[in-house]
Amino acid sequence: GRLVQRSDSPGKDLRAGLLPTASESSSTPGNGATPEEWPALADSPTTLTEALRMIHPIPADSWRNLIEQIGLLYQEYRDKSTLQEIETRRQQDAEIQDSTDGSPAGEDTPEEEEEEEEEEPASPPVRKALPQICLLSNPHSRFNLWQDLPEIRSSGVLEILQPEEIKLQEAMFELVTSEASYYKSLNLLVSHFMENERMRKLLHPSEAHILFSNVLDVLAVSERFLLELEHRMEENIVISDVCDIVYRYAADHFSVYITYVSNQTYQERTYKQLLQEKAAFRELIAQLELDPKCKGLPFSSFLILPFQRITRLKLLVQNILKRVEESSERECTALDAHKELEMVVKACNEGVRKMSRTEQMISIQKKMEFKIKSVPIISHSRWLLKQGELQQMSGPKTSRTLRTKKLFHEIYLFLFNDLLVICRQIPGDKYQVFDSAPRGLLRVEELEDQGQTLANVFILRLLENADDREATYMLKASSQSEMKRWMTSLAPNRRTKFVSFTSRLLDCPQVQCVHPYVAQQPDELTLELADILNILDKTDDGWIFGERLHDQERGWFPSSMTEEILNPKIRSQNLKECFRVHKMDDPQRSQNKDRRKLGSRNRQ
Repeated sequence: GRLVQRSDSPGKDLRAGLLPTASESSSTPGNGATPEEWPALADSPTTLTEALRMIHPIPADSWRNLIEQIGLLYQEYRDKSTLQEIETRRQQDAEIQDSTDGSPAGEDTPEEEEEEEEEEPASPPVRKALPQICLLSNPHSRFNLWQDLPEIRSSGVLEILQPEEIKLQEAMFELVTSEASYYKSLNLLVSHFMENERMRKLLHPSEAHILFSNVLDVLAVSERFLLELEHRMEENIVISDVCDIVYRYAADHFSVYITYVSNQTYQERTYKQLLQEKAAFRELIAQLELDPKCKGLPFSSFLILPFQRITRLKLLVQNILKRVEESSERECTALDAHKELEMVVKACNEGVRKMSRTEQMISIQKKMEFKIKSVPIISHSRWLLKQGELQQMSGPKTSRTLRTKKLFHEIYLFLFNDLLVICRQIPGDKYQVFDSAPRGLLRVEELEDQGQTLANVFILRLLENADDREATYMLKASSQSEMKRWMTSLAPNRRTKFVSFTSRLLDCPQVQCVHPYVAQQPDELTLELADILNILDKTDDGWIFGERLHDQERGWFPSSMTEEILNPKIRSQNLKECFRVHKMDDPQRSQNKDRRKLGSRNRQ
C-alpha cells in the first residue's frame, strides 16, 4: 500500500540536462526513435540526452514487484555486500606493480612514476580466500543489478551509456534496493517481535519502550523515504539522481535515528536483564527467532538495524559521489547529502557515547580518594580515553645512570580527554590520587637504549602537576603495544611512524578489515568488514594504530583483523576518492547550493 502521495521532487531539476520537460519532449527532433535507431545518433554530442528522451518509465507495477521480490533481509545484504567489496579489492590488489596496465587511480605524476620504478615488486602474502560472492547477480538472492532488469536490457540503453554512467546507475540502484531490504527487516522487527501478543503481555510498558524505543517513527520515515525513491525510479529507467532525496530526508527527517541510536546503551542493558530475569521472555525470543521469516538471525541483529543503516547509507552516498561527474550539479547534491548524513551519524555516535560516558564518570569518581587537593572528575565535556596499570621506576634519584638499581612500583592511570590522574590502587577497589595534570601539559619520550630491564619503558613529563611544579615519571608497560598505546594517548600530537590522512599525500600504508572487531578499550577502534584504514603506527606484537578513511576516526586494533593493501595504485585511488568525498566547501559550491535552494523555493 502506498501511504504517501506522489509529489514534485526537487530532483527533477538536478539531472544535468539529461531529461527534458514535457514541452521539450514534444518539440525535440528525433523523439520517438526506436532503440535500433539510437546507434545512429552516436556522432552527436547530445547522444545521451537524445537517448534518454526516448526511454519510457518503468511501469509502477513492474517496479513494485521487483521491490517486493527482494528476498534478502538487510543483515544478509549488508554482510554479503561487504564481503563482495573485500573480494573486489583483493582482485584489484593482486595486480601488483603491473606497469603495463593503466592505473585505475588515474595518471601518475612523473615523481610517482620514478618512485615506483625504484621499488622492487613485492610478493603478496598467501591469503586465505574468502568465499566468492556475486551478491547482486545471484539469481537465488533476488537482488538484481540495474543492468539486469528486463526493462533496461530491452531498451538498448546499455549500448549508449558510458561505463562510468552505468556504474553510477548501479550505485544509485543499490541505495534504493538496499533501502527496500532494510525496510522489510525493520518491518519484521515490528510485526514479528514488538507487536507479538505474548511479548506485549510479558513486558511492562517502560521495558517495551526502552527495548523498542521509537522504532515506529524510524519505520515510518523509512517507508516514506522508500516511496519517494520508488517514485523517482518509476519516472525513467535511467535514474536521474537520488541524492537530492537523501539530502532532504537527512536534513528534515533522519533525527529519528539519533533518538533511536542514543538509547542503545539502555536498550542493550534492558535486553540482557530481561533474558536473565524473565524465563518466559527468554523462551519467547528463542521461539520467535526460529521462525523461517528470521532466516536464523538473532533478535539482537534486528535491534541494531537503524544504526547499521544510517552508517551504511553514508557509505552508499560516498559510492555515488565517487562516480558522478566532477564539478557537476549531481556532485554538489551528493556532497550535500553526504555532509548531512555525516552530521546525523556523528550525532548518533555522540548520543551513544554521552549515555555511557556519564555513567562511567560517576562510577570512576566514586572510586577515587584524593591524597592531594581534590579535582572534580565529573564534567559534561570530559570523558575517559584510557585507564590501566603501569610500573613506575622509583628510587632516590631520577638519574638514568643508576636506573638498573631502581625498583618498579605499580601505579594506576586514568587519562581523560583533558586531564591525567595518577593513582595507587588501594584495598576495596579504590584508587588513591597522588598527582594530576592537564592533558595539554603532558610530554612523552621513548628511551632509545633499552636493555632487557628497560624494555617498554618511556618517560612521562608533567609540565605542571597538582603542586604547580614539573614532574617526571619513568614508566614501564607490559608490552611494546601497551607502551605505544599509552604514548599515543598521552601525547596525541606526537609524530607517528606514518603520516595522517590530513597530510594529503597520495600514498600511505593501508589495510582493509576482513574480520569485524569490537573495541575493548576506549583507545581502540571498532572495525566493520571492508573498512579501509591508513596505518599511522604499528607494533611488533601485532597492533596497528590506524585512521579510517571514510570518517577519519582513529584507534588501535589487532593487525590479525586486517590485511594489507599492497598495490600502491589502489592505495592512491582510495586516498584520491577520500579527498574527493571530504572536499571542503568552496565559494563556487556555496553559490550553487544557494541557487538550488532558491530554485526549490520558487518551485514550491
